[in-house]
Amino acid sequence: MQIRSVVLEGTESLVDSARSLGYLTGGTDTVDEPLPSQDCSLAALCEMAKGLPLVADEEQEACVQLLVAEDGRTSHVDLFSRVTESRADWATVVPLMGEEYVIPPHTAFLLSDVTRIQPLVHSLASPNCLVVTWVTNRPSHLRFVRDELYPHWGVDVVAEWFWVKVTTSGQFVFPLDSHHKKPYEVLVLGRYRSAADDATSSSGTSEVPVEDQRLIVSVPSALHSQKPSLSEVLKPHVAAGAECLELFARSLQPGWTSWGNEVLKFQHASYFTLTPAADGADDPDEEPAVTPGSTSSPGESSLMADRQHLS
Repeated sequence: MQIRSVVLEGTESLVDSARSLGYLTGGTDTVDEPLPSQDCSLAALCEMAKGLPLVADEEQEACVQLLVAEDGRTSHVDLFSRVTESRADWATVVPLMGEEYVIPPHTAFLLSDVTRIQPLVHSLASPNCLVVTWVTNRPSHLRFVRDELYPHWGVDVVAEWFWVKVTTSGQFVFPLDSHHKKPYEVLVLGRYRSAADDATSSSGTSEVPVEDQRLIVSVPSALHSQKPSLSEVLKPHVAAGAECLELFARSLQPGWTSWGNEVLKFQHASYFTLTPAADGADDPDEEPAVTPGSTSSPGESSLMADRQHLS
């Protein structure tokens, strides 16, 4: 009952604020046409690549490979065992494995099965870092994450947030009291406490408190299972210059490293509206580029606009 009241009252307030700004009025900027269908073969490729050795941890930083070489051309890269990085200041369209993908600026990714590294969190987390997990609405799954998984990882639960999904007119996408599907998903946020933290807890290291029961309200993407980007809403709760990592990722985010066996799934060029950069447009050898603000995927424009004002 407490969650219901938080979601209901909070969503009503945020939707009213959005409407006063001209959002969630029932209109849509998207074109009513079939979504592109891309059978993602990345997971199958990763399964085949499991036999390939990963670069050793001590060599990984030195062996990060650039996606685009200094001359502006796409490098021949090993996507399955090395971290691939784009240092460009703009989004670029690059051919990979016979397909074209939109790569955001200043992003890195590893196309690999996350299960190849154990123990996962202990290997990757820094003391007091923020750990965020998407959880389905099944109470058993939520209890498992809070009471078993996070304690096993050494993570203290600090907050629960709710991503509330609404239509373009501001209505819940499913009835709030539905027993089958809820119009929201849960985010469990925690802080990683390493064994050494107890000895250093009095060192004065500060961390920004995380507000509990925060709502993120948006129109969901038209692409199945695509989650909203959390980089902006999490920014106040992570240290400046922090290295951010998304596991089991299906898309890339500027300034983040993404890791998963479908990490490029939602970066396929067919999901975007591309506007080539003016510079070099007459040069047939110039790599296609995407100017900032010229890319949009189905449902993404409304999602980003709503979240910017509502989160």
